[in-house]
Amino acid sequence: MAEPIVRPAAGADMAGVRAVAGHFGLLDLWPERPDFVDAEREFGEVLVGEVDGTIAGFGGTLRRGTVTHLGDLFVLPGHQSSRLGRTILSRLLPAGTPKVTFASADRRALALYIRHGMRPRCPLFYLTRRPPGDQETPEDADFPASGVADMRAADGGVAPGGADFRVPGAADVGVVPGNADPQMPGVANARTAPGDADVHAAAALDAHVSGGDRTSTLTWYAGLPGVTLHVSDSGYAFARTAGDQVVIGPAGGVTPQDCADIVQPPLRTPLSR
Repeated sequence: MAEPIVRPAAGADMAGVRAVAGHFGLLDLWPERPDFVDAEREFGEVLVGEVDGTIAGFGGTLRRGTVTHLGDLFVLPGHQSSRLGRTILSRLLPAGTPKVTFASADRRALALYIRHGMRPRCPLFYLTRRPPGDQETPEDADFPASGVADMRAADGGVAPGGADFRVPGAADVGVVPGNADPQMPGVANARTAPGDADVHAAAALDAHVSGGDRTSTLTWYAGLPGVTLHVSDSGYAFARTAGDQVVIGPAGGVTPQDCADIVQPPLRTPLSR
């Protein structure tokens, strides 16, 4: 086997990147392009690991002001434990600046992040719910947990707000069948594409609770088909229709109650079938 090559992703590499992403089911909730890999290339960085001319893994980051968010690091099973993931990661993460990630439940990935200086901070739950009226048993509940980690900067500083954003209950992504039908007082009705004023208001709240500005990324996301935005004075929640599901997030609020309140509008009405 040839020595792997790690390099920035070019346009011609994206089919291979998506093949790796598809192997791990990462595109299931992105039925159309542009998708999250497009966002990483536009607003952050995507590196590929090439072995014998084939894309065997990739990693991607996004920026939150001065904070680097590691969004993806995936290597096909046949190339895991070959140092490919470690090489991609070491080249993706800039030295001397704060970094955060939503860590994998894979113990090998957790060990890799810890070896790179990341410190586990809190659990991260991905929640699902059936449409209202559907019967659900306790066995149907699906609450896979991973972790949120942060990496201290070389000077000993910590990513602004910490990787848990200092806002208990602020969710970044949840998958909940439902529909965007805001009826909450004080929440902008977002049945149409989000307007610039609402997006900038949400971006300001997002920067406050997360510790890093990502206005350009959120503006891009707000412009995707099927995306709606719910924003109040103290909370914001994006929602995106993906097939027969609605993806909630990014979302957050000033207090835990604000977080709970702002994600209610997208859950009010089931999707029409």
